[in-house]
Amino acid sequence: MTIEEILAGESKNVEFKVQRPDKSMKYMKTVVAFANGKGGRIIFGIDDKTREVVGIPEDKVFREIDAITNAISDSCEPTIIPDVYLQNINDKPVIVAEIRTGRRKPYYIKAEGLENGVYIRVSGTTRPADRDMSRELYYECDARSFDSIIRRDIEVTDEDIKSLCEQMKEVAIANCKSNLQRSAVKDVTKNVLLSWGILKKDENEKIYPTNAYIYLTGQGGLRSMIQCAVFKGTTRAVFLDRRNYEGPLWKQVEEAVQFVLRNIRMGCRLEGVYRQDIYELPPDSIRELIVNAVMNCSYIQNSNIQVAIYDDRLEITSPGGLLPGVTIELMKEGFSKIRNRSLANAFAYMNLVEAWGSGIPKLMQAMQEYGLREPEFIDMEVAFRINLYRGQNEVIEVKNRDHDLNHGSNDLNREPDNLNHEPVDLDRDPNDPNHDPKDDLEIQLSEMIYKNPKLTQKELAKALAVSTATIKRMLTKMQHEGKVIREGSNRKGKWILTDKMK
Repeated sequence: MTIEEILAGESKNVEFKVQRPDKSMKYMKTVVAFANGKGGRIIFGIDDKTREVVGIPEDKVFREIDAITNAISDSCEPTIIPDVYLQNINDKPVIVAEIRTGRRKPYYIKAEGLENGVYIRVSGTTRPADRDMSRELYYECDARSFDSIIRRDIEVTDEDIKSLCEQMKEVAIANCKSNLQRSAVKDVTKNVLLSWGILKKDENEKIYPTNAYIYLTGQGGLRSMIQCAVFKGTTRAVFLDRRNYEGPLWKQVEEAVQFVLRNIRMGCRLEGVYRQDIYELPPDSIRELIVNAVMNCSYIQNSNIQVAIYDDRLEITSPGGLLPGVTIELMKEGFSKIRNRSLANAFAYMNLVEAWGSGIPKLMQAMQEYGLREPEFIDMEVAFRINLYRGQNEVIEVKNRDHDLNHGSNDLNREPDNLNHEPVDLDRDPNDPNHDPKDDLEIQLSEMIYKNPKLTQKELAKALAVSTATIKRMLTKMQHEGKVIREGSNRKGKWILTDKMK
């Protein structure tokens, strides 16, 4: 411990004590919290209020070291073996009790029991862990993920499994970027789902779904939601708009991405006399971050993923802090661990996420190419947040001209697709069952067709940052409802809006 570290004060992994308290319980909660977290140090002999090094009387040092070591070993379950040693600071002896992150979590205070004696560190303070957090700690050390837990209370038929496999393949093909990639998409089978942990067999070879299956289908009673909101200014004081998206996780991702793209600015990139419309934040990065939030969310906690848009930033918060061994510095270098490995396998197959670990380095590069400040990463112990800071200019110069992030055409007469926002009714209930988020997409689609009737389905999908399959479904539905008709061939024809949409 250096004098500079002392002057910095207490933190999430450092705590000061003037002396060893007579009652060990006063520091044992912090010992347990460090073992349940990323480790930490308690320094005896430093005033926690003034940061003054008062030291430990030299004739008591070794007796105090023994007392601290024995108290920690005797008071905690599973047993915690601390590294307690002497250190001189400003020529005064202090005692450092170093607690390493444990491998048998959750740790708890014996006298309080497993139900009440588990503690964690949150923002530099020690707090009791609730039952859900204790379960999260258990799964973390048991090399299991919550999404891979078998659900014997739910029956699945071969038809149910076939339906999920077909949906996943459809999404995978829709998210391909080339015909070669589309032709390489293989069928998903029951055996594949078993290998990914989306299905599991019991001791009698009977197949049951896991939590991952429930989250992918949106059925089975497990609650998951992505909460999206737009706020006025830079705080959460005033809502301008909000939506809660439920159902299959891959659909939640799509709807959350669309919400963000509808509510951020669109500027343009100038190339000679041509103009290309472009979002102020890289859409591919937005999608990647929301997908990563879903794959690393702690679904045990009674919390939801939150996507918040402020005047100055996009904020994505996922329940569950960084896993052991993962730091923000390592993330920037491409290192990653996945909390929900079964879901990650499914998302990788559906082309919703890049190769594991590549997302953050690509995000850093994309933000740099957009001329925006570096993303902000915040580990809140029980949650993880990423802030993307928005640009202020309507004309955006992307430094890498080949970056595949523009969503417009070179038509000089074409206006940005997503610049103007209608006034928001603050009295509207965002959870109104009569409101369908697909209506918002239908309106955007209609506006695109009105501005350029000759756009192809692929061009419409790219402009709205959705899959071609989504556009195809929307147009088919609108044709059946008599809202739009197709005139001419698929290649050279055009869309015509009927009176129902004008």
